[in-house]
Order: sequence, then C-alpha cells, then structure tokens
Amino acid sequence: MSLSLSPIDRADHITREDFINNYLKPRKPLVVSKATETWPALQKWTFDYLKETVGDQIVPLYDSSKADPSKPINASAAEMKFGDYIDLIQKGPTDLRIFLFDPIKHAPKLLDDYRSPTDLMGGFLDKYPNMFFGGQGSVTFLHYDIDLAHIFHTHFNGRKHIILFDNKWSERLYKIPFATYALEDYDIENPDFKKFPALDGIDGQETILNHGETLFMPTGYWHWMKYLDGSFSISLRAWDSSWAIKGKSLYNLTIQRKFDDIMKKNFRTNYMDWKERLAVKRADKALAAGRP
Repeated sequence: MSLSLSPIDRADHITREDFINNYLKPRKPLVVSKATETWPALQKWTFDYLKETVGDQIVPLYDSSKADPSKPINASAAEMKFGDYIDLIQKGPTDLRIFLFDPIKHAPKLLDDYRSPTDLMGGFLDKYPNMFFGGQGSVTFLHYDIDLAHIFHTHFNGRKHIILFDNKWSERLYKIPFATYALEDYDIENPDFKKFPALDGIDGQETILNHGETLFMPTGYWHWMKYLDGSFSISLRAWDSSWAIKGKSLYNLTIQRKFDDIMKKNFRTNYMDWKERLAVKRADKALAAGRP
C-alpha cells in the first residue's frame, strides 16, 4: 500500500511556447528554478527587511489544529505583530503560519521587487499578491484554491516540501463536501491506509522548493505544503482561459461558501460530522468503482 509520488518537472528557464503547450494547456505542474533571477526580491527580501517594512502590522496566525466547525474556514488561532512573528519563526520550530496576509498592500514599494511571469501567460489577477509565512515543521493542510486560479508560487529564505494531486483524485482524497479541502484526520506524508484505504494507489507529484524557485500549480490542483525551515512564499494568481472554470470559481466563492458558512453557523458539529461521513462514503465508493 502506498501513494505513487513522482518528481515535478523542473527547468531553469522555459519559453512561452513550451510552457503553454507542455504545462499550461495540459495543466501539468512545473518548477522553474531561475524565473526570479531578475527580481530585486531575490536578495532584498530578507527577514530583517520585511520586519523593517511591515513589522508593526498585526497579523492573524493559524496552527495545525482541526478546524472549529462553528467558524469559517479561515478563522485564525491567534494574532501577533508581524515583526514578533518573524522573530518567532527564526528561533526554531513552530506550527504557527500566516496566510492570506498582504504585506505589499501595506508597503506598496514591495511591488517594485518582483515580476509577474507575463512572458509565459496573461490573466494575472492581484495588484497586491498574498504572502505566506511558516515556521519549521508547520504544515498547510491538503486543499485546492477555491477560486480555481493558476498559481505561480515562489519561495524565499528556506525550503518547502510540496505534494500535489490532480483534481480528478478529489473523492479518493476524502474531499469534504461543499468545501475545497480534505478530511483532516490523516497525514498525507504517512497515511494510514488501513483506516483510509481510498488513498492507496493515488498518483501525485512532489518537490522540495528552494529559495528563489517558482512552482506553477495549474487550476484545481490539490496541494499540501510543509515548511522545512522558517521561510515564506509569494503566490501570483492568473485566470484559466476556460469560462466553465471561471463560472465554477464564481459559484465556489459565492453560493457554495455562503451556504457552507450558514450551515456551520446553525448546525456546527452535526453538520461537520455529516460532511465527514459523506466524504468517507464517497471515497469508499470511488475506490470500489476503481476510479479517481
């Protein structure tokens, strides 16, 4: 029993034609090792520099505990000054993470330090891209992005272990209904196949992302990330050309999310227990049928 994890393709550089034909159109992940070599951020974005720039901002912190069924999916566990958090993750292991925080919005001069990969594709969305920070050992639980954008995820000041799965495996990954994350009761690094048999035989990809390297994650890809060092990343998001995917994104962000929040608020644990049972039922059914 095992997961089948193959290495994500890598290239130092790639032409627009090769990227579109071999990765964007077939929706295949890729690590571009030197995409950031002209970015001022590659040398400039140290922990000390970011502390000087946005250190006084209060930021929400997230840990690895299972989500509270009565709260929205992005409810934080604590708050802290950004500068104090940077000190914390440099001292040693911690499971506290920052995500959905936008230092660039608070310090627009950071906009000058990176480049959207418009040489590869168009449709980039964010004027102020989000940044993500984690202490050594902290984990981003298995999920896919609710807006279904393509992601160019660049890492700084350390290493990050990343595991990806095509969206076709959603049911076998125990996808929670009316959400874009998986059942939180298993460890994708070391799954218990007896307890979660639908995971056996799933095909995925993995890599270690190093300082300055950029991972292209196509729309809908499931991703799990573990910070091997206290470090941080920036994600640049771009629309897929498909109007069907744009429509699904709009549905996810409005109807599905609103419905899920209302149900969690009103039915709390009972609703979450029902969703988890349904996730298991669907995974077992997909396994029995021999399908992703």
